[in-house]
Amino acid sequence: MTNGQLSGWRFKALILSIIAAAAGYLGFSLWGGWENVVTAMIMIGGTGTLIALALSLLNYGLRFVRWQLYLDALGHPVSWPVSLRIYLSGFALTTTPGKAGEIFRGVLLKRYAVPGSASFAAFISERLSDLVAIVLLTLIGLTQYPQAQEIVLAGIVAVVIALACTSSITLRNMLEHWSERGSGRLHKLAGQIGLMLSQARSCHSPQLIVYATLISLIAWGAEGFAFYCVLQWLDADPTLSFALFVYALSMLAGALSFLPGGLGGAEAVMISLLVLQGMDTPAAIAATVFIRLTTLWFAVVIGVVALYRSQKEAPV
Repeated sequence: MTNGQLSGWRFKALILSIIAAAAGYLGFSLWGGWENVVTAMIMIGGTGTLIALALSLLNYGLRFVRWQLYLDALGHPVSWPVSLRIYLSGFALTTTPGKAGEIFRGVLLKRYAVPGSASFAAFISERLSDLVAIVLLTLIGLTQYPQAQEIVLAGIVAVVIALACTSSITLRNMLEHWSERGSGRLHKLAGQIGLMLSQARSCHSPQLIVYATLISLIAWGAEGFAFYCVLQWLDADPTLSFALFVYALSMLAGALSFLPGGLGGAEAVMISLLVLQGMDTPAAIAATVFIRLTTLWFAVVIGVVALYRSQKEAPV
């Protein structure tokens, strides 16, 4: 890997891994009854599909704006066209555990003099902002399903721990001091983590936290609203608060599972909650597969195209 590019075989391996994940998801769809998914798509129609995709694009666009705010706060602004292409490229690796593969954006950003510690700080801040928004959205309908309190509590604990780590001067000083005591890999890693935590603090000013949280709430709320529309089009009759709660809780469960893209965990929670609400299982599976195709997998397709473009673009 040189100059922020994947070598030919690495790029092919990445594409093959994405294809493998997609094949696994196709298998899940077939197991659930592909006929039901096709029927659901017919019921939703072309207009409904376009609306769902448009709301997903709104989600991606708002999160990109947040990403730009983080890069600006870190003192490494990148032109919007270039940054957008790089940001979307990260979506190609959405199906990695915990979306950790999206940190690959840092490899592409190195072409534009953005150090790895800064891009990693932006990535961590992104994941934290997403987690805060998702937890807040789950609170909308938690009273309708109190059994989910443990998952929501786990999300809250994760937020508190992450905020404590990124704001702790003592932790940063300990890591930096330890890194200075040796030259091994662990010492270097400690130094890099300390530097990342120090830079991440720039992304957590009170004003930026408010902006990022609002952006995240609207972004994930847009996909939650798309899920609500899908259920309506399939003749289910959920309240908007319940649909937002189901979507947010499934995203939270998928994130906490650290499964690639939350695959399996998010779907299981979504289907279970819909069935408990009175929706028959085939319809619940169809709604789940459709919303994941128009959110998660739509992002992956966009990411692969953007990544291919990024591989071809020369640094400016």
